[in-house]
Amino acid sequence: MEISRDVMELRLLSFIFLCMLFVVPSRGRFTRYYTPPNVPRLTDLVPRVLIDQCFAKLFGASNMQLMNNGSSVNLTLDKVSGAGLVSRNKYHYGFFSASIKLPSGLTSGVVVAFYLSNADVYPHSHDEIDIELLGHDKRKDWVIQTNIYANGSVKTGREEKFYLWFDPSLKYHDYTIIWNNYHTVFLVDNIPVRELRNSAAFYPSKPMSVFVTIWDGSEWATHGGKYPVDYKYAPYVASFEEMEINGSMTTPTATAPSGSKTNVSSPDTLERPEFIKLSQQQIEAMDWARRKLMFYSYCKDTSRYKVIPPECK
Repeated sequence: MEISRDVMELRLLSFIFLCMLFVVPSRGRFTRYYTPPNVPRLTDLVPRVLIDQCFAKLFGASNMQLMNNGSSVNLTLDKVSGAGLVSRNKYHYGFFSASIKLPSGLTSGVVVAFYLSNADVYPHSHDEIDIELLGHDKRKDWVIQTNIYANGSVKTGREEKFYLWFDPSLKYHDYTIIWNNYHTVFLVDNIPVRELRNSAAFYPSKPMSVFVTIWDGSEWATHGGKYPVDYKYAPYVASFEEMEINGSMTTPTATAPSGSKTNVSSPDTLERPEFIKLSQQQIEAMDWARRKLMFYSYCKDTSRYKVIPPECK
């Protein structure tokens, strides 16, 4: 029996539509899989560092495993402890990136973090730039939360939350922070998801250490603490590799940015056009990420901020 061309085209369109239902699942049930825009690969411009040379053990030494001659590390969360590393140097501006593979399975309450902070030196007026990857419940959605503190306590956080456009437990993905005198940018696989331009009113300004951690965030991480860590699924292992740190280093005992710079690592990198201003291609990619994947911004949270913070305007 001969099938007309119109019928064949209709069947083909129906097949494509059904495939799309599986490839791009609906919001709120499964992880979304989108094809991201093309952007310049800034991570290709910065050299990698050895983790064992640049970092010291912070906590949970028995729950970390260095591999590949110090170029990669596994951090584990179990009933006893999480694990964390801290950079041996403090940095006053720079490029910071890690390729991370997240734990698979049910990971509610689990927090994997890659961030900068000086809370150890300035407990009441600290700066902080956070990438926090928050575990999921049965919806299978990992969330990336970005946050910035500038000369203030935890009450002045500026959180924004995004879904990812891929399954971060299947392979390694790049999570990057650019922090310089011009702007602070958060990037995932080189796609900017958030930019804060330097403002005298609100901008991190003091030297910070780099932290790499996994820990129990049951009280808040997944749906405001509704779903705590379920240790019957432990251990939870986060894998880190291809670490990149390139910035202005200060001495480990430095307590103020003024006059504290003792060594600058590749200053040309920090001042190159690619690092001080987003291109039009990057701006469009950031707009794509924010429109499709951002589901919370402090700028729209009137319960926390009765007056819109100036940088939101």
